[in-house]
Amino acid sequence: MHAYRSHTCADLTAAHVGETVRLSGWVHRIRDHGGVLFIDLRDHYGITQVLADSDSPAFADIEKLRAEYCVCIEGTVKARDASLVNAKLKTGEIEVYARKMDILGAADDLPLPVFGEPDYPEETRLSYRFLDLRRDGLHANMMLRSNVVRSMRQRMWNTGFTEFQTPIITASSPEGARDFLVPSRLHPGKFYALPQAPQQFKQLIMVSGFDKYFQIAPCFRDEDPRADRSPTDFYQLDVEMSFVEQEDVFSTVGPVLQGVFEEFAGGMKVDPAADWPRIPYAESLLKYGTDKPDLRNPIEMQVVSEHFRGSGFAIFAKLLENDGTEIRAIPAPSGGSRKFCDRMNAFAQAQGLPGMGYIFWRAGDDGLEAAGPLAKNIGPERTEAIRQQLGLGEGDAAFFLGGKPAQFEGVAAKARDEIGRELKLLDENRFAFAWIVDFPMYEADPESGKIDFSHNPFSMPQGGMDALSGDPLKVLGYQYDLACNGYELLSGAIRNHKPEIMYRAFEIAGYPNSEVDKRFGGMVKAFKFGAPPHGGCAAGIDRIVMLLANEQNIRQVIMFPMNQRAEDLLLHAPSDPTNEQLRDLGLRLAPKS
Repeated sequence: MHAYRSHTCADLTAAHVGETVRLSGWVHRIRDHGGVLFIDLRDHYGITQVLADSDSPAFADIEKLRAEYCVCIEGTVKARDASLVNAKLKTGEIEVYARKMDILGAADDLPLPVFGEPDYPEETRLSYRFLDLRRDGLHANMMLRSNVVRSMRQRMWNTGFTEFQTPIITASSPEGARDFLVPSRLHPGKFYALPQAPQQFKQLIMVSGFDKYFQIAPCFRDEDPRADRSPTDFYQLDVEMSFVEQEDVFSTVGPVLQGVFEEFAGGMKVDPAADWPRIPYAESLLKYGTDKPDLRNPIEMQVVSEHFRGSGFAIFAKLLENDGTEIRAIPAPSGGSRKFCDRMNAFAQAQGLPGMGYIFWRAGDDGLEAAGPLAKNIGPERTEAIRQQLGLGEGDAAFFLGGKPAQFEGVAAKARDEIGRELKLLDENRFAFAWIVDFPMYEADPESGKIDFSHNPFSMPQGGMDALSGDPLKVLGYQYDLACNGYELLSGAIRNHKPEIMYRAFEIAGYPNSEVDKRFGGMVKAFKFGAPPHGGCAAGIDRIVMLLANEQNIRQVIMFPMNQRAEDLLLHAPSDPTNEQLRDLGLRLAPKS
């Protein structure tokens, strides 16, 4: 018999009754039933109930055990009484009568319990992550993550892609976030960077003649943490293809992600990839206030400026006298009560706004009646025109926000989500996807007016060189995101593979040719030797698993995550360098302020 186990803690069934077996695992729970000890013994695979009474040679040793001791138990498989069978366990038909027990690893008093899933402070959970990972929920999340990655990899190979690895130590590149810099010992005063993404390398792979590339790629970005984003590193399904247009990327990657979601959705509906809508970026901001809309929510915002222009509601009427302003309405079907409207008004105030104007419609003496402060100010003709435009009726409401769209869209998006949740309009049992397309290539700094890239700087502008001769803020790129249930899951583009267009695109953003050659010299050089048209994308694995696991925080699907302050509480990173390390690198630390 093997030194540690003949079976796992999920193997034994009634067919093994009478056999002598050896199991190893952790003491999940101990119960003392008047001289009979029961142990739930747990390993990676499951749980087996072990018992010992006063006749058992192992009884005295088992009495000394505590939760999370790692032990090896040898005993005889017995059938449980029919009334005691536990249908929730794979091993619920049997129990093991212990005859021998060895302690493989003793356990100190636990800083957090493994049995059960009580809430515990995150600082404790991250400091003792190895214990937290023994808990059922987190353990299941890590297995889900592993299986999702396996599925992605297999589906990409089956679709004709080849997996390649790209460097982890590379040059700094503007990808929209801060780099993690790595000082060079051999080249004092110079720095490598950890890759924010394998962007340049995967494009160079296409120029090198490989047709379809993918990689499960680690990426490193020095970012501020959020619930749906790691502050240091993350993994993505990185994809690139040659001789493709935008629709080719959609038709290739869409079914892969649809298949992954269907495999692990746990019975939730998954929209077919062929039906995923293409929503232009500007339309998405207009209707949903965001470029990652949750389409489970049917609410769509509309511009209603004309109904308030010159109206008796002075705040909106005066606002509309300024250039670039508008009024948008958020319909709220079935939200037509003053109590609900006041609650949503308070929600807007909590977001930093003075509030949201509202109108709701109810039955009146002469038919449908509009109520609320706005209705009194603008009169029945305008309120009726608004109702008709929004397609609302008795028992419905509408909320209004005004100003320059960039200043209120973020709050409008949150309000739309909150209204949808409050009124139970969301289809909670669905994964709803949408391609967001036609992103603007450039944006202007609101204070300085300086033009810079708004998204991926390596994207091909729609219209090529001709598009770059006019107003930069009207140039659209072949850039796209995939949104699902309010999260961005994927971002990609058809690449700019022509040096002359690339030089011009960067020139508009303030980068002279010499700077482009300095930062991207390898890629520009490659593009001068017969570069194919190519494009691709990257899908965030952590965020996909977070959705599939129905978690609200991305740290719940990462094996060893950082905390909100980008600290590793288990291994104590970041740490102070030693003087010897600094000398080797030719560095000196500035005094702490």
